[in-house]
Amino acid sequence: MTTAQQPAIGFWLESDNQKACELARLAGFDLVLFDMEHGILDLAALDRLLPFCQAIGLAACVRLADGTRPNVQHALDIGADAIVVPQLRDLAHAKEVSEYAKFAPRGTRGVGYGRTQSYAGATDSFFEKENTQRLCYAMIETATAFDEAAAIAALPCVDGLFVGPADLSVARRRGAFAATDADLADLRQIAMLASKAGKRWALAGANRRLRETALDLGPAFITVGDDLSALSTGFKSMRSDV
Repeated sequence: MTTAQQPAIGFWLESDNQKACELARLAGFDLVLFDMEHGILDLAALDRLLPFCQAIGLAACVRLADGTRPNVQHALDIGADAIVVPQLRDLAHAKEVSEYAKFAPRGTRGVGYGRTQSYAGATDSFFEKENTQRLCYAMIETATAFDEAAAIAALPCVDGLFVGPADLSVARRRGAFAATDADLADLRQIAMLASKAGKRWALAGANRRLRETALDLGPAFITVGDDLSALSTGFKSMRSDV
């Protein structure tokens, strides 16, 4: 998903649009983040689009609609390279949800026979491989999760932190996100805590100032926009030429 020198550059997929994924890959994107929280994708679309994206060379990650056990397990059983769990209230919530993402003895993920097992039974090596290769990112976007980010990063079933700058700005009483110095300070704090815990971190980085700051701090990946924004930009560009 990334190298030590270069983070993966990703985009959000908000709609059931296979061709947007193809075009993004042709444009040089490395990663797709399916948005099940705010997008209009359903589970059937995810089941179809996710392996397609992997086949054309995109790392395929899923932001869950919320942190329920079925949502966690569906995304992982379909074959997501990583899940991003939104709206974590606090450390206890992050601990509970992240354990859904890992098999025992680390967590409580249930065994489902499907794509990740090649539609066959599991071998003993399967469980540790899944625990290692399929990542769980905890979104830091609530005030209490920010305050407890160090402890969240240290959880054994959390592989990384994901900065949600828009909600975090609102939660920390700054109003609409504007890439203020305080916003950047929060970003640096989360990146530092993840690194100190030996974990990855990533970012929704559509804002240029935020993105440039983040790139100096070594994220695993950043998202720089979404399929609908790209379509809007394209239409505006075409119309401006007439």
